[in-house]
Amino acid sequence: MKEKEKARVSKLYKLDKRLVHLRPFCPRCGVGTFMAEHEDRFSCGKCGYTEYKAK
Repeated sequence: MKEKEKARVSKLYKLDKRLVHLRPFCPRCGVGTFMAEHEDRFSCGKCGYTEYKAK
């Protein structure tokens, strides 16, 4: 079985003169819970909330 890779801080933030979030926070769970990025959507693994990307 393939071992699951943990999310790294470098994948969640970008550091230009200030801190930039690369993924949105979940509106239901609040600040601090990042949403997973899929090909056509963002989804929260904690509560199941899904936002589809605009085409």
